[in-house]
Amino acid sequence: MKIKYLRAGKKVKAGLGLMLLSVSSAFAQQDFKGMEALFTTPKHYVVKHTNAVLTMDGNLQEPAWQNADWTADFVDIEGTKKPLPEFKTQVKMLWNDSTLFIAVKMQEPQVWATQMHHDDIIYKDNDFEVFIDPDNNTHQYFEIEINAVNKIFDLFMPKSYRNQGDALIGWNVEGLKTGVQIQGTLNNPADKDEGWAVEMAIPLKELRMGFPVTVPQEGAIWRINFSRVEWHTKPEGKRNVKLKGADGRELPEENWVWSPPGIISMHAPERWGYLQFTRKPNMEFSLPYSELQRKWLWLVYYKQKEYHQKNKRYAATLTQLGINATPVIDSKKNTLQLEATSKQFKASISTTGQPVIYINDEGLVETQKTRP
Repeated sequence: MKIKYLRAGKKVKAGLGLMLLSVSSAFAQQDFKGMEALFTTPKHYVVKHTNAVLTMDGNLQEPAWQNADWTADFVDIEGTKKPLPEFKTQVKMLWNDSTLFIAVKMQEPQVWATQMHHDDIIYKDNDFEVFIDPDNNTHQYFEIEINAVNKIFDLFMPKSYRNQGDALIGWNVEGLKTGVQIQGTLNNPADKDEGWAVEMAIPLKELRMGFPVTVPQEGAIWRINFSRVEWHTKPEGKRNVKLKGADGRELPEENWVWSPPGIISMHAPERWGYLQFTRKPNMEFSLPYSELQRKWLWLVYYKQKEYHQKNKRYAATLTQLGINATPVIDSKKNTLQLEATSKQFKASISTTGQPVIYINDEGLVETQKTRP
């Protein structure tokens, strides 16, 4: 599926446009050098509206599911730095005015689980994880984990761990419906399984914290990602036992994801994929111009964090960070500004015809509200 970029403002002459794009590309290569893995384009999914009744049993047999597209296969969390996963994972989604539906199918020769209670640490098992940021501001986002015995670990993050966020594990997805189907036998290392599948029905009203519930408008964009935790195990009697390294510790788990963040962390919402809502039968994904602008704000954020780690304070100017203050984005000249003290900073980006967008030292992204 192709990406369309939503452009703002008047068209420029072809010659001038090519010149500006060339200048912009040169600046981008210089400014983003060494951080390319953090600025790959996230994947996207256009989620279709449905009025069908879906049974959450993991079977995925309803006609509505047959009309929904599967995502591309999952890859390693670090993207192209690592080999492709050993086992295949794919997701598809649907929505109605009250619910987001998610289905996943996972190849797995040994289906097992040990966590048997709600809010157990589900990622101690092989699991499937969902991350959702409806506001696309990297704060106030939600995580849901599920294992092969249909046990749930759900939590709310006021802000990311990297910014001293603390998970609210007491938060529960009220009204969540899930179903698991195993193609094989659970906790039986003596045979070989095909895999397992999960269905989820997540009430939209639960994906808000202290705000009124609104039905997504046509073309609305959320940020979403999916992760699959896969441990290295071997059959031992009637159990699948995690393998250990030479130091006696369990080998690190594999993290296979839909849209690779490029770092070993799912808690970087700006690196998640795009979920675009539609009621149209054949909608093409559209990336708002503001998402192109946000890349420059995130460049400021990452470089400020890097600068702070080295100097124990934030940089006072964009020049100290080696960032161009007037980037040309899709043929439009933008202005980057930075306000900073040794302990805090706030950056903004603006261009004619677009609201100003801000980012602060906690990674909170906000768009200037326009007056009616």
